[in-house]
Order: sequence, then C-alpha cells, then structure tokens
Amino acid sequence: MKKAVIFDMDGVLVDNRDIHIEAFEILCTKHGLPFDREKILRSFGQLNEQIFEALLGKGVLTPAQVQEYGIEKEEIYREIFAKKIEPANGLIDLLKDLKSRGIKISVGSSGPLRNVQYVLDRCGIAQYFDAISNGDMVSKGKPDPEIFLLAAKLLGMEPEDCLVFEDAFVGIEAARRAGMNVVALATTFPKEVLKDYDMVISDFSEIDGSIVEKF
Repeated sequence: MKKAVIFDMDGVLVDNRDIHIEAFEILCTKHGLPFDREKILRSFGQLNEQIFEALLGKGVLTPAQVQEYGIEKEEIYREIFAKKIEPANGLIDLLKDLKSRGIKISVGSSGPLRNVQYVLDRCGIAQYFDAISNGDMVSKGKPDPEIFLLAAKLLGMEPEDCLVFEDAFVGIEAARRAGMNVVALATTFPKEVLKDYDMVISDFSEIDGSIVEKF
C-alpha cells in the first residue's frame, strides 16, 4: 500500500494543455519566434527552458531571454486561464478521500511556484497538499526524476512509498526513474498510447482513495 500520492499539475490537477499552447503561440507571434504546436505538445510537462529549446533549437535564446520569455508566457497563461480554470473532474472527491485515509499529498510540477499556487488557490484545493515540488526548486526538468524525488523527500517518504498521477510521457518516465508507480491520465494524450503504464484513467471520477492499495 502506498503512503503518499504525488500529483503533477498541468493536465492533471487542471485540464490546461491547450491554454499553455495558446500562451506559447501568443508569445511567439508577439516576438516573431517560430511556433510549432506539435513540438510544444511533445515537450509538454517539461521546464520552459526545455520547451524553448525544443521549439527554437539549442542555444538560440540566451539564458536571460529564456527567463524573460518564460515569465511573460506564464503571465499570458494565467490571464487566459483565469476565465476557465476549474479542478479536474473527480479531483476534489479523491483528495478528500486520500486525506481521510491519512495519505500524504504533494504537487510534483515542472511549473513555477507562482503557477502552482495560482492553481491551488483558484481551485480551492491548497489545504489538501502537504508539500509542493516545482520547477523553481530543481536544476533538471522531467524526464529527470529530480522533481518527484524532491516531492518524496519533502513528504518524508521513500520513493517506493509514493504513487504518481501524470499525463505526459516525460513525467511518466520521470516517475518511473524515481522508482514510483504511475497512474496515467488520458488528458494530454489518448488512452490508446498510454496503455502500457501501470493504470490509465480518463479522469479521477473513475477511482477513489483505495487506489493506494492497488500497488
């Protein structure tokens, strides 16, 4: 039985894939940068610096430009998402059930802390989380396992005691490299391409807190 659950944020706590892509498109159009939806989709779940590299090529942007564009992109994202933000289907019931069972809960997201806090606050779910591991706290983005290993450490748990909810291939790989079981959500990618993972669900309404007993 697992003692802790780690939730990725984008595409997991909230269904926001297309909002992020739209924010990148607005940013690229404004600054005359090439935009490619498929390249962004393939790198979904990674740090902004990794996404910019996938989109534009290695070394095209200076570190200062990456930081500047990253901040601007996240501001655009939050402005767009403010009109639509809501917790993922079934999420709040699952969080309540996990807490009633004494399960520790963390975020393990590549997003910056400001985005994580924005989502937790706007969705009214901050009180369910015991820790936050985010992109501002790590030096390596997914598929490196650093984000998930840090989340386990912050919860005071061993990696093998943790179950991860993820939607992106890089995040699933990161969780596996951290030695954790993974439940994949078919929000960013369809179920048929996620079939080889520990468990695949469409959304949280398909499960309850007993999920921690299955691994």
